[in-house]
Amino acid sequence: MRFIIPSYELPDNFTENVAVTLRMMGHEVLTAPVPVKVIDQRVMHLMQLGFEKFAPNRLTPQEKWLLKMYRQFKPQVMLALTQVISEATLLELQSAGVRTISWWGDTPGNMRNFGLLCYGWDLLFIKDKFAVSKMKTLGMNAHFLPEAMNPLWHNRKYSNINSDIVFAGNTYEYRHFLIRKILDAGWTDIGLYGNKPPRWADPRIKDIFSNKFIVKEEKSKVFGEALACINSTSMVEGNSINCRTFEIAGAGGLQIMEYRQAIEDCFEPGKEIVTFQSVEELLDKVKFYQLHPERSAEIREAALRRANLEHTYEHRLRAIIKMV
Repeated sequence: MRFIIPSYELPDNFTENVAVTLRMMGHEVLTAPVPVKVIDQRVMHLMQLGFEKFAPNRLTPQEKWLLKMYRQFKPQVMLALTQVISEATLLELQSAGVRTISWWGDTPGNMRNFGLLCYGWDLLFIKDKFAVSKMKTLGMNAHFLPEAMNPLWHNRKYSNINSDIVFAGNTYEYRHFLIRKILDAGWTDIGLYGNKPPRWADPRIKDIFSNKFIVKEEKSKVFGEALACINSTSMVEGNSINCRTFEIAGAGGLQIMEYRQAIEDCFEPGKEIVTFQSVEELLDKVKFYQLHPERSAEIREAALRRANLEHTYEHRLRAIIKMV
């Protein structure tokens, strides 16, 4: 099949993982060309937010590119990845016989403008079960589908395990306070990766920031070498599960994640993933697995096995293609 994806392929981002996997599966894939090669995904994301805020009624460069290129490429599927597409463009694509599909990998609470709530979508895939049920009440063809891991680079890259508990991603309000509580409890071996903490962040958190945005093999190495990878989500997250869940598992990391029911759709708590419901429980479990590395190894191996059997991008894309 021919897929057109109106977003940029950047190292280890959603678009690259999906596009690379589709090509490996034998499909043709066209993605939007990155306008400035030296700009990384953090800057590109900020530019996108600024465009949507200050020019909400104008088409984004990616959507302009889509309208130009679909006539030449003649895709069977337009796959938008955590991306808003205007209703007029969606209806034009449908009238040309192109299937319009959204796979939204972020929390639905971060949708801007009308988000996905418009006419013109054939299929919607979202990682939040509650959002799926709300969309179904509007008659939308919505389905639960979390992100995944890519075994090309989300795989075992470690030999030794250190004493760090690792956080990766943005230091938003919930994660910031969680790290403060851990520091207050006296645990100082913390690896903090991703985007720079905000200006209002606790100075101790700024001090431990690694100043590294990790991707691909380096990300897997950091996750695998850590004593534990702490997976927390922001206050706007609902009953959902993020892509880091699968990446940590694919790296063979020991993952400790705040509990929500959606975890049980993907991993078995206590055997493939560790959960917590308080800071005290989190720290108790970190200390337990530090003292019992053999138990940690069992969970790591079980998570790695489950991720490869059920939670790769190929598994997800086969499910999407089957519905197309």
